[in-house]
Amino acid sequence: MQSTLLGWWLYEITGNVLAIGLIGLAEVAPAIGLAVHAGYTIDRSEKRKLLLTCVFCFGVCTVLLLLLSFLLIQHPQSENKILVAIYLIIFFTGIIRAFAAPTFQAITASLVPKEFLSNASTWNSATWLFGSILGHAFAGFSIAFLGVSATLIFVATLIFSAFYLLFLLFPKPAVIDIADTGIKRWHHIKEGLQFFFSNKVMLGALSLDLFAVFFGGIVAIIPVVAKDILKTGPIGFAWLNVASDIGSALILLYLLRFPLKRKQGLKLFITVAVFGCSIIVFAFSKSIILSFAALLISGIADGINSVIRGTIIQLKTPEHMRGRVMSINSLFTNSSNELGRLESGLAASAMGIMPSVFFGGGMTLLIVIITFVLTPGLRKLEY
Repeated sequence: MQSTLLGWWLYEITGNVLAIGLIGLAEVAPAIGLAVHAGYTIDRSEKRKLLLTCVFCFGVCTVLLLLLSFLLIQHPQSENKILVAIYLIIFFTGIIRAFAAPTFQAITASLVPKEFLSNASTWNSATWLFGSILGHAFAGFSIAFLGVSATLIFVATLIFSAFYLLFLLFPKPAVIDIADTGIKRWHHIKEGLQFFFSNKVMLGALSLDLFAVFFGGIVAIIPVVAKDILKTGPIGFAWLNVASDIGSALILLYLLRFPLKRKQGLKLFITVAVFGCSIIVFAFSKSIILSFAALLISGIADGINSVIRGTIIQLKTPEHMRGRVMSINSLFTNSSNELGRLESGLAASAMGIMPSVFFGGGMTLLIVIITFVLTPGLRKLEY
Protein backbone atom coordinates (compact mmCIF):
# COMPACT_ATOMS: atom_id res chain seq x y z
CA MET A 1 0.00 0.00 0.00
CA GLN A 2 2.73 2.43 0.94
CA SER A 3 4.68 1.85 -2.28
CA THR A 4 1.54 2.45 -4.35
CA LEU A 5 0.63 5.54 -2.37
CA LEU A 6 4.11 7.08 -2.68
CA GLY A 7 4.11 6.75 -6.47
CA TRP A 8 0.72 8.43 -6.83
CA TRP A 9 1.37 11.05 -4.11
CA LEU A 10 4.74 12.23 -5.42
CA TYR A 11 3.52 12.42 -9.01
CA GLU A 12 0.49 14.39 -7.83
CA ILE A 13 2.72 16.81 -5.92
CA THR A 14 5.36 17.30 -8.62
CA GLY A 15 3.71 16.34 -11.93
CA ASN A 16 7.11 14.91 -12.90
CA VAL A 17 7.60 11.22 -13.78
CA LEU A 18 11.23 11.45 -12.67
CA ALA A 19 10.00 12.04 -9.11
CA ILE A 20 8.65 8.48 -9.15
CA GLY A 21 11.96 7.13 -10.48
CA LEU A 22 13.82 8.82 -7.62
CA ILE A 23 11.81 6.71 -5.17
CA GLY A 24 13.65 3.68 -6.55
CA LEU A 25 17.03 5.38 -6.23
CA ALA A 26 16.35 6.44 -2.64
CA GLU A 27 15.43 2.86 -1.66
CA VAL A 28 17.99 0.90 -3.64
CA ALA A 29 21.09 2.87 -2.62
CA PRO A 30 21.11 1.63 1.01
CA ALA A 31 19.94 -1.85 -0.05
CA ILE A 32 23.00 -2.27 -2.29
CA GLY A 33 25.40 -0.69 0.20
CA LEU A 34 24.27 -2.85 3.13
CA ALA A 35 23.56 -6.17 1.35
CA VAL A 36 26.59 -8.23 2.39
CA HIS A 37 26.69 -6.74 5.89
CA ALA A 38 22.98 -7.47 6.34
CA GLY A 39 23.46 -11.14 5.44
CA TYR A 40 26.18 -11.61 8.04
CA THR A 41 24.10 -9.78 10.64
CA ILE A 42 21.10 -12.04 9.95
CA ASP A 43 23.13 -15.25 10.29
CA ARG A 44 24.58 -14.15 13.65
CA SER A 45 21.34 -12.66 15.03
CA GLU A 46 18.19 -14.06 16.58
CA LYS A 47 15.95 -13.70 13.51
CA ARG A 48 12.66 -13.08 15.29
CA LYS A 49 14.10 -10.16 17.25
CA LEU A 50 15.71 -8.68 14.13
CA LEU A 51 12.46 -9.00 12.20
CA LEU A 52 10.48 -7.30 14.97
CA THR A 53 12.98 -4.44 15.06
CA CYS A 54 12.70 -3.93 11.29
CA VAL A 55 8.89 -3.98 11.25
CA PHE A 56 8.68 -1.54 14.16
CA CYS A 57 11.10 0.89 12.49
CA PHE A 58 9.11 0.64 9.25
CA GLY A 59 5.98 1.55 11.20
CA VAL A 60 7.73 4.61 12.63
CA CYS A 61 8.67 5.71 9.09
CA THR A 62 5.03 5.42 8.04
CA VAL A 63 3.94 7.59 10.98
CA LEU A 64 6.52 10.20 9.93
CA LEU A 65 5.11 10.19 6.38
CA LEU A 66 1.66 10.69 7.88
CA LEU A 67 2.88 13.74 9.80
CA LEU A 68 4.41 15.14 6.59
CA SER A 69 1.09 14.70 4.77
CA PHE A 70 -0.61 16.84 7.44
CA LEU A 71 2.20 19.37 7.23
CA LEU A 72 1.86 19.62 3.45
CA ILE A 73 -1.87 20.41 3.79
CA GLN A 74 -1.24 23.11 6.39
CA HIS A 75 1.89 24.61 4.79
CA PRO A 76 1.79 24.05 1.00
CA GLN A 77 4.44 26.74 0.57
CA SER A 78 6.94 24.35 2.22
CA GLU A 79 6.45 21.75 -0.53
CA ASN A 80 10.15 21.48 -1.51
CA LYS A 81 11.33 20.93 2.07
CA ILE A 82 8.60 18.34 2.64
CA LEU A 83 9.62 16.51 -0.57
CA VAL A 84 13.21 16.29 0.69
CA ALA A 85 11.93 14.89 3.99
CA ILE A 86 9.79 12.30 2.15
CA TYR A 87 12.78 11.08 0.15
CA LEU A 88 14.88 10.95 3.31
CA ILE A 89 12.29 8.70 4.97
CA ILE A 90 12.19 6.51 1.83
CA PHE A 91 15.99 6.22 2.13
CA PHE A 92 15.60 4.96 5.70
CA THR A 93 12.95 2.44 4.61
CA GLY A 94 15.56 1.19 2.12
CA ILE A 95 17.95 0.58 5.02
CA ILE A 96 15.22 -1.32 6.88
CA ARG A 97 14.37 -3.42 3.81
CA ALA A 98 18.03 -4.40 3.40
CA PHE A 99 17.65 -6.34 6.66
CA ALA A 100 13.93 -7.18 6.69
CA ALA A 101 13.49 -8.80 3.27
CA PRO A 102 16.27 -11.44 3.58
CA THR A 103 15.28 -12.10 7.22
CA PHE A 104 11.73 -12.95 6.11
CA GLN A 105 13.18 -15.35 3.51
CA ALA A 106 15.76 -16.89 5.84
CA ILE A 107 13.27 -17.51 8.65
CA THR A 108 11.01 -19.56 6.36
CA ALA A 109 13.42 -22.49 6.33
CA SER A 110 13.39 -22.63 10.15
CA LEU A 111 9.59 -22.89 10.24
CA VAL A 112 9.10 -26.01 8.08
CA PRO A 113 10.94 -29.33 7.51
CA LYS A 114 13.28 -29.42 4.50
CA GLU A 115 11.07 -31.80 2.50
CA PHE A 116 8.32 -29.16 2.52
CA LEU A 117 10.53 -26.23 1.51
CA SER A 118 9.46 -26.25 -2.13
CA ASN A 119 5.77 -26.15 -1.22
CA ALA A 120 6.43 -23.64 1.56
CA SER A 121 8.20 -21.40 -0.95
CA THR A 122 5.10 -21.46 -3.17
CA TRP A 123 2.82 -20.70 -0.20
CA ASN A 124 5.16 -17.89 0.84
CA SER A 125 5.04 -16.36 -2.64
CA ALA A 126 1.26 -16.77 -2.80
CA THR A 127 0.74 -15.12 0.59
CA TRP A 128 2.98 -12.19 -0.33
CA LEU A 129 1.18 -11.74 -3.63
CA PHE A 130 -2.28 -11.78 -2.05
CA GLY A 131 -1.04 -9.09 0.31
CA SER A 132 0.31 -7.20 -2.68
CA ILE A 133 -3.00 -7.47 -4.56
CA LEU A 134 -4.98 -6.20 -1.60
CA GLY A 135 -2.37 -3.54 -0.91
CA HIS A 136 -2.34 -2.13 -4.45
CA ALA A 137 -6.14 -2.22 -4.69
CA PHE A 138 -6.84 -0.84 -1.22
CA ALA A 139 -4.31 1.96 -1.72
CA GLY A 140 -5.92 3.09 -4.98
CA PHE A 141 -9.46 2.98 -3.63
CA SER A 142 -8.43 4.50 -0.31
CA ILE A 143 -6.65 7.41 -2.03
CA ALA A 144 -9.73 7.97 -4.20
CA PHE A 145 -12.28 7.97 -1.36
CA LEU A 146 -10.32 8.91 1.78
CA GLY A 147 -7.16 10.72 0.68
CA VAL A 148 -3.44 10.25 1.32
CA SER A 149 -3.42 10.91 5.08
CA ALA A 150 -6.20 8.42 5.89
CA THR A 151 -4.47 5.81 3.73
CA LEU A 152 -1.24 6.27 5.68
CA ILE A 153 -3.17 5.81 8.95
CA PHE A 154 -4.47 2.49 7.60
CA VAL A 155 -0.96 1.44 6.53
CA ALA A 156 0.49 2.24 9.97
CA THR A 157 -2.29 0.24 11.65
CA LEU A 158 -1.52 -2.81 9.48
CA ILE A 159 2.22 -2.58 10.12
CA PHE A 160 1.85 -2.51 13.89
CA SER A 161 -0.69 -5.37 13.65
CA ALA A 162 1.97 -7.35 11.77
CA PHE A 163 4.43 -6.51 14.55
CA TYR A 164 2.09 -8.14 17.08
CA LEU A 165 1.61 -11.27 14.94
CA LEU A 166 5.36 -11.71 14.41
CA PHE A 167 5.82 -11.31 18.16
CA LEU A 168 3.95 -14.63 18.56
CA LEU A 169 6.74 -16.58 16.81
CA PHE A 170 9.22 -18.54 18.90
CA PRO A 171 12.81 -17.19 18.90
CA LYS A 172 14.99 -18.38 16.00
CA PRO A 173 18.61 -18.73 17.21
CA ALA A 174 21.63 -17.54 15.24
CA VAL A 175 23.47 -20.04 13.01
CA ILE A 176 26.88 -18.36 13.48
CA ASP A 177 28.30 -18.52 17.00
CA ILE A 178 28.42 -14.91 18.20
CA ALA A 179 31.14 -15.79 20.72
CA ASP A 180 33.42 -17.06 17.94
CA THR A 181 35.82 -14.11 17.73
CA GLY A 182 38.64 -16.10 16.12
CA ILE A 183 37.01 -15.92 12.69
CA LYS A 184 36.73 -12.42 11.32
CA ARG A 185 33.55 -10.97 9.93
CA TRP A 186 35.03 -10.65 6.45
CA HIS A 187 35.67 -14.39 6.31
CA HIS A 188 31.95 -15.10 6.79
CA ILE A 189 30.95 -12.46 4.26
CA LYS A 190 33.44 -13.75 1.70
CA GLU A 191 32.28 -17.32 2.29
CA GLY A 192 28.72 -16.34 1.40
CA LEU A 193 29.80 -14.39 -1.69
CA GLN A 194 32.01 -17.23 -2.94
CA PHE A 195 29.23 -19.79 -2.50
CA PHE A 196 26.70 -17.64 -4.32
CA PHE A 197 28.83 -16.61 -7.29
CA SER A 198 30.24 -20.11 -7.76
CA ASN A 199 26.71 -21.54 -8.16
CA LYS A 200 26.04 -20.88 -11.85
CA VAL A 201 22.40 -22.02 -11.76
CA MET A 202 21.52 -19.73 -8.85
CA LEU A 203 23.47 -16.83 -10.33
CA GLY A 204 21.89 -17.33 -13.77
CA ALA A 205 18.33 -17.42 -12.39
CA LEU A 206 18.77 -14.26 -10.35
CA SER A 207 20.64 -12.42 -13.12
CA LEU A 208 17.83 -13.22 -15.55
CA ASP A 209 15.27 -11.80 -13.13
CA LEU A 210 17.44 -8.76 -12.32
CA PHE A 211 17.83 -7.56 -15.90
CA ALA A 212 14.33 -8.57 -17.01
CA VAL A 213 12.71 -6.55 -14.22
CA PHE A 214 15.24 -3.72 -14.60
CA PHE A 215 14.18 -3.16 -18.21
CA GLY A 216 10.66 -4.64 -18.22
CA GLY A 217 9.38 -3.43 -14.85
CA ILE A 218 6.88 -0.62 -15.43
CA VAL A 219 5.33 -0.22 -11.99
CA ALA A 220 6.85 3.26 -11.65
CA ILE A 221 5.06 4.72 -14.67
CA ILE A 222 1.62 3.15 -14.15
CA PRO A 223 0.42 6.31 -12.34
CA VAL A 224 1.48 8.35 -15.39
CA VAL A 225 -0.14 5.95 -17.88
CA ALA A 226 -3.36 5.88 -15.86
CA LYS A 227 -3.55 9.63 -15.42
CA ASP A 228 -2.15 11.08 -18.67
CA ILE A 229 -2.62 8.40 -21.37
CA LEU A 230 -5.61 6.27 -20.41
CA LYS A 231 -7.25 9.24 -18.63
CA THR A 232 -8.42 7.27 -15.60
CA GLY A 233 -8.43 8.43 -11.99
CA PRO A 234 -7.21 6.69 -8.81
CA ILE A 235 -9.68 3.79 -9.28
CA GLY A 236 -8.41 3.01 -12.80
CA PHE A 237 -4.88 3.35 -11.44
CA ALA A 238 -5.72 0.86 -8.68
CA TRP A 239 -6.97 -1.73 -11.22
CA LEU A 240 -3.89 -1.36 -13.41
CA ASN A 241 -1.61 -1.48 -10.40
CA VAL A 242 -3.17 -4.70 -9.14
CA ALA A 243 -3.45 -6.47 -12.53
CA SER A 244 -0.06 -8.21 -12.54
CA ASP A 245 -0.50 -9.33 -8.93
CA ILE A 246 -3.89 -10.86 -9.75
CA GLY A 247 -2.23 -12.82 -12.55
CA SER A 248 0.54 -13.99 -10.23
CA ALA A 249 -1.93 -15.00 -7.53
CA LEU A 250 -4.08 -17.00 -9.95
CA ILE A 251 -1.12 -18.97 -11.28
CA LEU A 252 0.20 -19.57 -7.76
CA LEU A 253 -3.15 -21.03 -6.72
CA TYR A 254 -2.87 -23.35 -9.71
CA LEU A 255 0.73 -24.29 -8.82
CA LEU A 256 -0.24 -25.11 -5.24
CA ARG A 257 -2.52 -27.81 -6.68
CA PHE A 258 -0.39 -28.75 -9.70
CA PRO A 259 3.30 -28.01 -8.96
CA LEU A 260 5.90 -27.86 -11.72
CA LYS A 261 7.50 -31.30 -11.96
CA ARG A 262 9.74 -31.24 -15.05
CA LYS A 263 11.92 -28.88 -17.10
CA GLN A 264 11.66 -26.03 -14.61
CA GLY A 265 14.76 -24.32 -16.05
CA LEU A 266 13.34 -24.17 -19.58
CA LYS A 267 9.99 -22.95 -18.23
CA LEU A 268 11.83 -20.14 -16.44
CA PHE A 269 13.11 -18.79 -19.77
CA ILE A 270 9.72 -19.18 -21.46
CA THR A 271 7.89 -17.26 -18.73
CA VAL A 272 10.38 -14.37 -18.76
CA ALA A 273 9.99 -14.16 -22.56
CA VAL A 274 6.19 -14.06 -22.15
CA PHE A 275 6.67 -11.30 -19.57
CA GLY A 276 8.66 -9.24 -22.11
CA CYS A 277 6.03 -9.75 -24.83
CA SER A 278 3.21 -8.64 -22.51
CA ILE A 279 5.11 -5.42 -21.75
CA ILE A 280 5.40 -4.72 -25.49
CA VAL A 281 1.62 -5.19 -25.84
CA PHE A 282 1.11 -2.75 -22.95
CA ALA A 283 3.29 -0.21 -24.78
CA PHE A 284 0.91 -0.14 -27.78
CA SER A 285 -2.34 -0.26 -25.78
CA LYS A 286 -4.73 2.70 -25.73
CA SER A 287 -7.45 0.77 -23.88
CA ILE A 288 -7.61 0.19 -20.15
CA ILE A 289 -9.02 -3.31 -20.77
CA LEU A 290 -6.13 -4.33 -23.05
CA SER A 291 -3.62 -2.72 -20.68
CA PHE A 292 -5.14 -4.64 -17.77
CA ALA A 293 -4.99 -7.91 -19.75
CA ALA A 294 -1.34 -7.33 -20.72
CA LEU A 295 -0.38 -6.69 -17.10
CA LEU A 296 -2.42 -9.72 -15.99
CA ILE A 297 -0.42 -11.97 -18.36
CA SER A 298 2.84 -10.40 -17.20
CA GLY A 299 1.83 -11.31 -13.64
CA ILE A 300 1.10 -14.93 -14.59
CA ALA A 301 4.54 -15.21 -16.17
CA ASP A 302 6.21 -13.51 -13.22
CA GLY A 303 4.40 -15.77 -10.75
CA ILE A 304 5.81 -18.92 -12.37
CA ASN A 305 9.22 -17.29 -12.58
CA SER A 306 9.19 -16.34 -8.86
CA VAL A 307 8.25 -19.88 -7.76
CA ILE A 308 11.01 -21.51 -9.80
CA ARG A 309 13.58 -18.93 -8.72
CA GLY A 310 12.54 -19.08 -5.05
CA THR A 311 12.65 -22.88 -4.99
CA ILE A 312 16.13 -22.92 -6.54
CA ILE A 313 17.41 -20.54 -3.85
CA GLN A 314 15.81 -22.43 -0.95
CA LEU A 315 16.92 -25.90 -2.08
CA LYS A 316 20.49 -24.99 -2.97
CA THR A 317 21.34 -22.88 0.11
CA PRO A 318 22.95 -24.54 3.18
CA GLU A 319 21.29 -23.69 6.51
CA HIS A 320 24.34 -21.89 7.96
CA MET A 321 24.49 -19.53 4.94
CA ARG A 322 20.81 -18.65 4.57
CA GLY A 323 21.13 -15.11 5.89
CA ARG A 324 24.04 -14.26 3.61
CA VAL A 325 22.61 -15.93 0.50
CA MET A 326 19.09 -14.53 1.06
CA SER A 327 20.62 -11.09 1.51
CA ILE A 328 22.34 -11.37 -1.88
CA ASN A 329 19.07 -12.72 -3.30
CA SER A 330 17.23 -9.69 -1.90
CA LEU A 331 19.91 -7.44 -3.37
CA PHE A 332 19.14 -8.89 -6.81
CA THR A 333 15.35 -8.90 -6.48
CA ASN A 334 14.92 -5.60 -4.62
CA SER A 335 17.52 -3.74 -6.64
CA SER A 336 15.90 -4.96 -9.86
CA ASN A 337 12.55 -3.52 -8.72
CA GLU A 338 13.94 -0.24 -7.45
CA LEU A 339 16.53 0.24 -10.20
CA GLY A 340 13.77 -0.67 -12.65
CA ARG A 341 11.69 2.12 -11.12
CA LEU A 342 14.60 4.53 -11.65
CA GLU A 343 15.22 3.26 -15.20
CA SER A 344 11.53 3.69 -16.02
CA GLY A 345 11.57 7.27 -14.79
CA LEU A 346 14.75 8.17 -16.68
CA ALA A 347 13.71 6.38 -19.89
CA ALA A 348 10.24 7.92 -19.83
CA SER A 349 11.77 11.38 -19.36
CA ALA A 350 14.17 10.83 -22.26
CA MET A 351 12.04 8.85 -24.76
CA GLY A 352 8.45 9.49 -23.78
CA ILE A 353 6.17 7.17 -21.82
CA MET A 354 5.15 4.46 -24.28
CA PRO A 355 8.41 4.32 -26.31
CA SER A 356 10.25 3.68 -23.04
CA VAL A 357 7.86 0.81 -22.24
CA PHE A 358 8.42 -0.74 -25.68
CA PHE A 359 12.19 -0.40 -25.21
CA GLY A 360 11.96 -2.18 -21.85
CA GLY A 361 9.98 -5.11 -23.29
CA GLY A 362 12.40 -5.49 -26.19
CA MET A 363 15.42 -5.45 -23.88
CA THR A 364 13.78 -8.13 -21.72
CA LEU A 365 13.53 -10.46 -24.74
CA LEU A 366 17.17 -9.75 -25.59
CA ILE A 367 18.23 -10.61 -22.02
CA VAL A 368 16.34 -13.93 -22.26
CA ILE A 369 18.20 -14.88 -25.45
CA ILE A 370 21.62 -13.94 -24.02
CA THR A 371 21.06 -15.80 -20.72
CA PHE A 372 19.67 -18.85 -22.54
CA VAL A 373 22.89 -19.12 -24.56
CA LEU A 374 25.27 -18.45 -21.65
CA THR A 375 23.71 -20.73 -18.97
CA PRO A 376 23.13 -24.26 -20.31
CA GLY A 377 22.94 -25.59 -16.74
CA LEU A 378 19.96 -23.37 -15.96
CA ARG A 379 17.99 -24.20 -19.10
CA LYS A 380 18.45 -27.95 -18.38
CA LEU A 381 17.57 -27.64 -14.70
CA GLU A 382 15.05 -29.97 -13.08
CA TYR A 383 14.35 -30.36 -9.35
